[in-house]
Amino acid sequence: MTVLLVDTADGVATLTLNRPESLNSLSVELKVALRDTLNDLADDPSVRAIVLTGAGRAFCVGQDLREHTAMLDSGSPTPLSTVREHYNPIVRRLAEMPKPVVAAVRGMAAGAGAGLAFLADFRIGGPSTGFLMAFANVGLATDTGSSWTLTRLVGHAKAIELAILARPVDAAEASRLGLLTTLVEDDDAIIGTAHALAARLAAGPTIAYGQIKRELLVAESGTLAEALEAEAEAQAICGATADHTDSVAAFIAKQRPVFNGR
Repeated sequence: MTVLLVDTADGVATLTLNRPESLNSLSVELKVALRDTLNDLADDPSVRAIVLTGAGRAFCVGQDLREHTAMLDSGSPTPLSTVREHYNPIVRRLAEMPKPVVAAVRGMAAGAGAGLAFLADFRIGGPSTGFLMAFANVGLATDTGSSWTLTRLVGHAKAIELAILARPVDAAEASRLGLLTTLVEDDDAIIGTAHALAARLAAGPTIAYGQIKRELLVAESGTLAEALEAEAEAQAICGATADHTDSVAAFIAKQRPVFNGR
């Protein structure tokens, strides 16, 4: 079985975590496939938006604990080496992806699975959607960028509560907290809604979207001076694109702009 399905059409790449029998738990094989595929997509100009989802009834329940237990039983001196080897590169690539990422979160997103969803720019959920910061339940701290994303999404106090108490968050609460961008009424509408949003984004000014993402990364952790410098750099890059020139001309001519992602 192919553990990561990749389908590309009309500028949108859909990545489907494909281990439904284990609720898409993250084996080494799946983590390597996801890491390497994200690297490829970041450099592919034909891909202008990404949808991340899971096969079956769950988005992703996190680390494959059977595989992890085997490492513990083997006496490995570094049973959590996967954090540096796999999770951290995946986190960096998703957070710094120069094009929009939409997570279609059907069912549970737990542990590292929740971390993956939180790294998306937009998260679409339905009645079955749930999040669980499961790490403390198995005696671990958070990983997969959750310490960074969760505080930005819900604030420090709520992040402490969710991470330490490790209680499930249902779809309604997730929407209220801002963990979901859009909550649809029917689980069957999740992937369609995600693809519709991705299609809209794929038809937009891709370079500008990437620069907006970079600006916000700098602004969230930097000084005002660093944010202003990032803005100046971003505008210089965007100002030199055909999308900017063409869309300004379309605006002047009172026409609808067409963006080509360059």
